[in-house]
Amino acid sequence: TLTTLNLESNNVDAEGAQHLADALRVNTTLTTLNLERNNIGDEGAQHLADALRVNTTLTTLNLERNKIGDEGAQHLADALRVNRTLTALNLLGNYIPKEGAQHLAHALRVNTTLTALDLAGNYIGDEGAQHLADALRVNTTLTALNLDYNNNEDEGAQHLADAVRVNTTLAALNLDYNNIDDEGAQHLADAVRVNT
Repeated sequence: TLTTLNLESNNVDAEGAQHLADALRVNTTLTTLNLERNNIGDEGAQHLADALRVNTTLTTLNLERNKIGDEGAQHLADALRVNRTLTALNLLGNYIPKEGAQHLAHALRVNTTLTALDLAGNYIGDEGAQHLADALRVNTTLTALNLDYNNNEDEGAQHLADAVRVNTTLAALNLDYNNIDDEGAQHLADAVRVNT
């Protein structure tokens, strides 16, 4: 029985994503779908999001570098509000700036199963970091958040630090290659002192 489907670095576009989504609606064994480095776009993301609303077995979805943008992120966020099985979502390098981060943050407020979210390389900036930080104050399931290469500065670091002070489930926060200076480092250090 097939549990993992890896289609990384192919030419799957929105039409291909629709075919896969149709399969996910009825499949009860696939747990991992890797579509990294394809070209599904926002339309393809919508097809997959619609499938996630009814699929009850997929736990890992990798959509790294698929140009899904804010609109695609919104569709996926809407699906995360009702999906109860997905635990890992990779959206690295998908042109999802602050608006997309806001949609995903709203989903994180109500989602109770996602444990790992990768938003590296999306340039969400300080405002996007604030939306995610606000969600982390109430989310109790996310354990890993990757925000590499996201144009976060000291302000974004402060928002995230404030969330870390009260969040007791996040175990890994990755902020590599941002623009965080000493001030941001101090905010994060102060948060680490009280995070238990």
